[in-house]
This record gives sequence, structure tokens and C-alpha cells, in this order.
Amino acid sequence: MFFLYILWSESAGRFYIGNTKNMPARLAHHNAGGTPSTKSFRPWKLVYIETFGTLHEARKREKQIKSWKNPSYMVRVLGIDTKKPIDIIL
Repeated sequence: MFFLYILWSESAGRFYIGNTKNMPARLAHHNAGGTPSTKSFRPWKLVYIETFGTLHEARKREKQIKSWKNPSYMVRVLGIDTKKPIDIIL
């Protein structure tokens, strides 16, 4: 099982879109500063997640969402509420 995920940084007012096989570990990695592109914008909150059977499907969806290039469109289409993060067990 693979995940497409969207993180939100309240301090920076920005999203990060990625994919992973292990969502709890990936979120912990982002918040520990292990990803250079997200290190400066911690803490990150999980605000959207989709599940896929293959990594190819998750990457395809990630590419589609990134192609929208408009965060407000993404929020509207996916129904993201940055005030209500998704809880996962770390």
C-alpha cells in the first residue's frame, strides 16, 4: 500500500505534496528536519491522504495534483481543511 499525502505548514502558509509507503515514518521524518526542502517550515501537519495499490499510481496522482499549481484550487477540489489535520499514530 502506498500513500499520496499533502502536508501543511502553518508557520510558512504552504503545502508539501509527496508519496510514501510508510506515512507515520514519513511525517516524523519531515518534522525531524530530515527533508531539506521542508526543514525550514516545521512543524508539518497531515491534511490530506489517498491510498494506492502501487507506487506508480501514487506518483501519477502526485504529479496530477502538482500540475494544478494553484493551492486554492487544490484546497477546493480536494476539500482540504488546514485547521483540521489528520491524526496518525507515530
